[in-house]
This record gives sequence, C-alpha cells and structure tokens, in this order.
Amino acid sequence: MRKVTLMDVFTHPIAQKYLQRSGVAHAIACAYHAYRLSVKADINPDLAAKAALLHDIGHYEWYTDGKWDYEKYKRNDIHAIKGAERAHKLLIRLGEEPKAAKEIALAILLHTDSYLPEGELDKNTLQQIVKKADELDEEPGGHHHYRQIDPSTARKKIEKLDQLIDQAQASVIKPV
Repeated sequence: MRKVTLMDVFTHPIAQKYLQRSGVAHAIACAYHAYRLSVKADINPDLAAKAALLHDIGHYEWYTDGKWDYEKYKRNDIHAIKGAERAHKLLIRLGEEPKAAKEIALAILLHTDSYLPEGELDKNTLQQIVKKADELDEEPGGHHHYRQIDPSTARKKIEKLDQLIDQAQASVIKPV
C-alpha cells in the first residue's frame, strides 16, 4: 500500500498552484503516458506517474507586454531545477518515503535537457520514462500547457490512475 497517492499529491494546494500554472491537462496526460511506459518497462508506476504529474511545477511565467513569450522561456528557463525542488519538498511534506521522493525529484530534474550543457547524461529508466511521457504530449510552441480540463474530469482521471497504479503494484516491481 502506498503512503501517498496521486490524489494526495494532486489535491495539495501547492501542487494545485503550480499545476494550474503549467497545465493540469498536460500534467495528467503525462502521468498516464508515464504509467503505461513504466508498466511496459517493469518500473514502479507510482514513481513514474508522480514524477510525470509534477514534472513542470517549476515553470515560471515568462511574459513580455502581458503575453507569453515562448522564445524568452526557451532561452532562460530552468523549470526542471525549480520543479525538482518543489516536488521533493511537497512529497516529503505529504509523507512520501524519502528515497522515493528523491527518485521522483531526480526524474523531474532530468526530464528536459533545455538547461543542461551539451553532452549526454546516463539517465535511468524512470528518468527516461518521464522525459518520454512529456515528449508524447508536447505541442509546438508550448501549447500543451494551455489545454484545459474540467476540475471534475481531472479528479476522476487521477482517481482512475491511482486505481491502475494500485493494481499494477499488486505484482512485484523491480527497483529503479
């Protein structure tokens, strides 16, 4: 049994604040992608779904003259760094096992390479899954962050994903 469910994370005021900023529909879509990819890869779907749900909570709002400035964002953004810290702190507050919180935070940190110097990093499978889940839901110009979802529908999707994770965890899952 999990200490912290996806619903616990999703409904926390801190998560709600930053998920609203970065796009709830995108976060949920990524969590579903990560769940499917993790089950296929025999990786803990709870960690994958949480990391994917929270992967963009470090986004800063880059505006110029009251309008979103995608180019400014691309040049200056370090959202994965801020998001990893926010997610780790949130998960620890919620009672997540510290090792799991760290794994999730690292997957968030490494879900994008937009802020990293050129070169290759050896990412573990969980980190690769979160990156792939994000890529599967991307739209040109960052428009995936602006898709809308009704709050009731969002909660139902999170509830369903929690059920899927519980079912998947009934089987043995190898460590990351």
